[in-house]
Amino acid sequence: MKTHCWVRASDSDFTGPLPRPRSGHTAVNIGKSKTVFFGGLVDKKFLNDVTVYDIDNNMWFQPECTGSGSDGNVGPSPRAFHIAVAIDCHMFIFGGRSGGNRLGDFWVLDTDIWQWSELTSFGDLPSSRDFAAASAVGNSKIVMYGGWDGKKWLSDVYVLDTISLEWTELSVTGTVPPPRCGHSITMIEKRLLMYGGRGGGGPIMGDLWALKGLIKEENEAPGWTQLKLPGQAPSPRCGHTISSGGPYLMLFGGHGTGGWLSRYDIYYNDCVVLDRVSVQWTRLPTSNEPPAARAYHSMNSVGSRYLLFGGFDGKSTYGDLWWLVPEDDPIAKRLTTSPSELIPEINATMAAKEGQIEGSALSELQKRLEISNVLPNPENIMNEMEDKELIKLASRIVEEASSDMQAVQALRDHWMKSAPQSISLKELGPLLHDYKRFITRNHIGKLGCKLELADSGFRGKGAFRFYHVKSASQLRMSDVPNLLAEYKELLSSTGIGLTG
Repeated sequence: MKTHCWVRASDSDFTGPLPRPRSGHTAVNIGKSKTVFFGGLVDKKFLNDVTVYDIDNNMWFQPECTGSGSDGNVGPSPRAFHIAVAIDCHMFIFGGRSGGNRLGDFWVLDTDIWQWSELTSFGDLPSSRDFAAASAVGNSKIVMYGGWDGKKWLSDVYVLDTISLEWTELSVTGTVPPPRCGHSITMIEKRLLMYGGRGGGGPIMGDLWALKGLIKEENEAPGWTQLKLPGQAPSPRCGHTISSGGPYLMLFGGHGTGGWLSRYDIYYNDCVVLDRVSVQWTRLPTSNEPPAARAYHSMNSVGSRYLLFGGFDGKSTYGDLWWLVPEDDPIAKRLTTSPSELIPEINATMAAKEGQIEGSALSELQKRLEISNVLPNPENIMNEMEDKELIKLASRIVEEASSDMQAVQALRDHWMKSAPQSISLKELGPLLHDYKRFITRNHIGKLGCKLELADSGFRGKGAFRFYHVKSASQLRMSDVPNLLAEYKELLSSTGIGLTG
């Protein structure tokens, strides 16, 4: 798999008015010529505008749509968290949320003449819902799964014939996935793949399922199978995107929860690939920092590129546009500085030879850990006596210390004796900082550390796996035992260990 890089889109990439910031919108590809964006939410305002990216001409425009519904207004009412699926030149819209209301209306936009039509369908009509997921099945059907109807999480499967406009609720026997919303579904040949979402009672899931029986010609009884694939599976999440590009399914972003005793929100900006050839998960190798973490964004495959737009991180709604491209893409030439060049020397007065040794050690660490992000600047890892959060925590846990340094040492002894489940949420930040401090000081911050990496019990890509984590908010609950185990090993290897 090629190494990719993130490039923020510039004004020179496009002509025309760019879309406004939003999250919870939809973006569908109409053939290979255009991507159509609809709806979304920003600052508690629901949107119903249509913005189009003309791929061939690198141009954005807002078409003047016609066609009214039962309320006399042009197009669907403002909404977010709806479904949108493209069939030929048509974009079908169902459901979503507007304010506190879940919607159940059904629309189609003819993108050849930019005309909306509200559709009257029949059969097994689905209930009003938001946060459902849908995918095209062939060139005439749409499958929709799950969602939230305002009272309960859903696990129903509906198939729409876009020619007859008849809905059919699929009767599925055997084991079925737990109800959920905020998940993703993607049709791959004869199977529907479903990943993640938030389930009943609130847990966020990381399971992968396949549904058979959607292709009439196969004459298969509908049934779900849970898949447990090898490789580096993504962490549980909802509000992510999965984009299909060649032999790969590209998962980006989403929202999860972290914490050990207390739960808190985490937003992701990682790229995880499901390789359809080797049938395993793998991390996409990237050569630079990704965009800000987010969920409920859109990400579309545009040739060999991916276009990321919008999203929400719990505080801010984004309106930025990013390209994710292979390193040999012409647009990647904007990145004139490689990640290794971004890592400053620890001491600006070092001789050139010493600086080269330092840089190679960082590169070696980055290579062995298979970390694509830029590693933290060693100069930014502060001394213990400057780490106010560490000292404050140490003073609270160790009341009778004669000095700050003695309190810090006692706190380290406390962590050496602690079990993972006893680590509180407020300890994770100082623990992570101290963990990175020991790595910087003993494996990066010395000359000759390239040899130390090989000779000091360095265990390859399984070790120091949290060095690139910027803050404790990015840790998952399942990370805490591994972080604590590595921290204890670091203390033992440096001879600090327990003092009694």
